[in-house]
Amino acid sequence: MELRAELLKSIWYAFTSLDVEKSGKVSKSQLKVLSHNLYTALNIPHDPVALEDHFRDDDDGPVSNQGYMPYLNKFILDKVVEGTFDKDNVDVFCWTLCAKKNYRPKDGVGVLLDKDAFHLWCIFNFLSEDKYPLVLAPEEVEYLLKKICLAMSVELSCVDMEDFISQEPVQLSGITVWAFLDFVNTGRLTRGMENDSVTMAIDKVYQEIVGNIIKEGYLWKKGHLRRNWNERWFSLRPSTLHYYVSEDRKECKGCIDASCCCYEKEGKRCMFCVKTLTKTYEMSAPDTKQRQEWTTAIQTAIRLCVEGKNSLHKDLKLRRRELREERERRRTTKEEELQRLCLLQGEKESKLAELELLQEAQRHSQAALLQEEQKRRQKHEELQRTLQDQLQQAEEERDNMQAEMALKEAETDRQRKRIRELEEMQLRLEEALHQEIRARQNEEAYRLAQASLLVEEEEKMKVLLALQEEQEQYILKTQREKQELRQEMVTKSQALEEAQHQLEKVRDNRHRMDQDIATAQRKLRQASTSVKHWNVQMNRLMHPIGPGGELSCEGSVMVCKPKCEQEKEREERVSIIGREERRLSQASNGDMDCA
Repeated sequence: MELRAELLKSIWYAFTSLDVEKSGKVSKSQLKVLSHNLYTALNIPHDPVALEDHFRDDDDGPVSNQGYMPYLNKFILDKVVEGTFDKDNVDVFCWTLCAKKNYRPKDGVGVLLDKDAFHLWCIFNFLSEDKYPLVLAPEEVEYLLKKICLAMSVELSCVDMEDFISQEPVQLSGITVWAFLDFVNTGRLTRGMENDSVTMAIDKVYQEIVGNIIKEGYLWKKGHLRRNWNERWFSLRPSTLHYYVSEDRKECKGCIDASCCCYEKEGKRCMFCVKTLTKTYEMSAPDTKQRQEWTTAIQTAIRLCVEGKNSLHKDLKLRRRELREERERRRTTKEEELQRLCLLQGEKESKLAELELLQEAQRHSQAALLQEEQKRRQKHEELQRTLQDQLQQAEEERDNMQAEMALKEAETDRQRKRIRELEEMQLRLEEALHQEIRARQNEEAYRLAQASLLVEEEEKMKVLLALQEEQEQYILKTQREKQELRQEMVTKSQALEEAQHQLEKVRDNRHRMDQDIATAQRKLRQASTSVKHWNVQMNRLMHPIGPGGELSCEGSVMVCKPKCEQEKEREERVSIIGREERRLSQASNGDMDCA
């Protein structure tokens, strides 16, 4: 039923745009084209026979909205299957059809781009009630404008909004989408803002309200197979949590079912876990505030899934509608109470006037009784003086007068009883007046409490704006840290490549040193062999010589050397051999050190 209602809103705009003469009727040829396009957009098989039968040529005149609704319900909307078509295609088709004839920015130039106007049109349809013609309540307009200004990080101008909402047509019948788009195109909300900022803000609000996205943002996610951390763009809806490679949402890496639980990981500053029936996903937020926001958003999605609700903003829309109805009931009750108080005041005034009249009548009756009593006494005295002879007749008359006096006294008693009743009624009226005064005092107290609540709401709004600014600063700081980390990774990669190059050089040097050591060892072995040879030669030469000394052959003459000279030559040979061995040993050690 919700999908049918949303589709009917868009189709209503398309139908009314075809009504050029504003007569409430559209020609059959245009309705055939509209029906064919709806078949295509809703991915429903075309039924030309039913279409021709419904719009027969022998029908006279165009078709009204009520006449088109049976065909629309029976042959189109009853065949719609959710998930088999893209609702955006239906909205784009209906927007294209109605915007050409209704959306005309002043002087042909507006603040909004065509895409932004389309998104605002979709948001307007979502927030409007299922009543035709489609209008938006002033409270919903204020809510939407606040959302857009909050996304642009600007403050909503209350003066401009009050001027727009306080218009008499708006107060009587609500706001149409074309009046709303004209107001946004005046530029009152976007003074000094670039078109890109306005587009990003409207797109964010569109994704949140129409796209049914509770929260989006970057998080670090730990892999299941490779236990490394990767940064992913997460998008949370009431039923699923998708994560993508980047925020363009082109490459989806996975989907997490909302029927899960979320809890913060102890001992870790910004980590939290999302546990499903089969897996546990470990994630990390940029800071503690983001972690708290994500866990709260996931808990909200779980609550909506448990309650069987598929949209957070539809739930919020119903609550705002209930609040509006409650305010309207209170206002009606208050007006009825005021009318009742006015009626009671009128009754009180009328009773007070009646009481005054009764008191005046009582005074006149008392004066008349006194006058009558005086006259009666005078008459009685005259009768006693002049009619003594008619004593019997006078006694009869006296009896008659006594009976009349008894009647008068009874009448007087009744008048006194009436006066007491009037006094009691006056006391009750005074008590009612005191109750009215207390009611007015209670009303004044309620008004003061309402004023304090409004002040508190304004303070909370200021705190919310401050938190929004702080969040943006944290986002900028995180981006700068990310750039620094990337630069550091590039530097370390270069250093690693250079170290690998140096390692290859060291390995080549070591190989050369190993070859030099082998050469030096070979030379050492040759030197050792030479030393041994010279030792043998020296031993041969060192045979015992007689007292006459050693004979040496110089030329052809044998010379006999003294014994001291022979010892000196032998010591010189030993020292030369020792120096050669030390030189070879030092050369070998040097080659080893280089290796």
